Amino acid sequence: MITKTSKNATRLKRHARVRAKLSGTAERPRLNVFRSNKNIYAQVIDDVNGVTLVSASTLDKDLKIENSSDAAAATKVGELVAKRAVEKGISNVVFDRGGYLYHGRVKALAEAAREAGLKF
Repeated sequence: MITKTSKNATRLKRHARVRAKLSGTAERPRLNVFRSNKNIYAQVIDDVNGVTLVSASTLDKDLKIENSSDAAAATKVGELVAKRAVEKGISNVVFDRGGYLYHGRVKALAEAAREAGLKF
């Protein structure tokens, strides 16, 4: 019988392949996206020092979200992470979609972050 690999395992393989070529620096940190079934998380990471500079998620108390698993919630998270990054003086980032397709919630977060002032 043929065993099917899980979607998360293939996503992790894609993510590892992309991360081998993609790294964030202090001048241009990495905007990482993690998507779960219920929430979405975004972090701006300096990989050289191994430090998370800014983060936002649908679990933040600043966001009043009733449905945290849709594109509207991802848009609010994208705006919030971009606002926090701009406040810290970060304008250029490298976008790391985390092995997910650039579609739906990931796309909504990325476009909201762009509109709020991040360049990538």
